[in-house]
Amino acid sequence: MKSFENICKSTLQLIEVWEPCLLALPEEIVSDRKNSQNRSIRQILGHLFDSASNNNHRIVHLQYRENPMSFPNYATEGNNDRWIAIQDYQHEDWYNLVQLWKYANLHLIHVIRNVDQTKLNNQWISSDAKLISLQEMIEYYPQHFDLHLKEMEELINQ
Repeated sequence: MKSFENICKSTLQLIEVWEPCLLALPEEIVSDRKNSQNRSIRQILGHLFDSASNNNHRIVHLQYRENPMSFPNYATEGNNDRWIAIQDYQHEDWYNLVQLWKYANLHLIHVIRNVDQTKLNNQWISSDAKLISLQEMIEYYPQHFDLHLKEMEELINQ
């Protein structure tokens, strides 16, 4: 979709830059260094996979379900940390985790490029007081993606 092509291209470029960087990191950097949320690079990357996966589901659901749509918000009330712990990203094989992150985001780019433009105003009920449109969700994704890449960059450069 032309309206989101910049988002898709910039996300793709970040994946192409970050994949070899991540794969070259020593074990102690990806596992031992922690950010202010007490997350390692492994855990941050796992969270980015969760984000891609959940956004993929939201984008698909927002194109055919009721409007506004009710769909669980995995990121509220500390649930994203539960997801990280339950899936044990801290002990996931590093190569597999990097590939999981990469391919989940490549697929998300594909999904975004194929969004039905007539559904962009459909809304997700993210909390009792907040509605987020499909368009807003897609436009916000790169900011979230970049925020966590910067967190990993800070840990790498410690």
